[in-house]
Amino acid sequence: MATYLISDVGPVAPESEESWRAYLERAPATIAKYGGRYLARGGAIQVIEGSWSPQAIVLVEFPDSAAVARWYASPEYAQALKIRGTALHRNMISVEGTSDGGAAELLGPKFIQS
Repeated sequence: MATYLISDVGPVAPESEESWRAYLERAPATIAKYGGRYLARGGAIQVIEGSWSPQAIVLVEFPDSAAVARWYASPEYAQALKIRGTALHRNMISVEGTSDGGAAELLGPKFIQS
């Protein structure tokens, strides 16, 4: 089942621009090598509900969660990760897709509070 990698990327300090560019030169090829493809990459954001105010969102589709794990642990991405620490701030999650709309998961015990 497809798995989606979601990165909430924060601002980059002006002194980190060189690192940022170096990261951007390395990371995309590693994503492609492990079966990922960009669906969104820094496009316009519209907050519809809540207080989340991301600077930029990157959304990548991978074939499955194992592909995400292989990519993140890969020697190729390790090179980009060495730079990432000085290049940008981010929060990143992955979420599995669904074939049935996911209603069963949303109505499951982890979403119903006693």
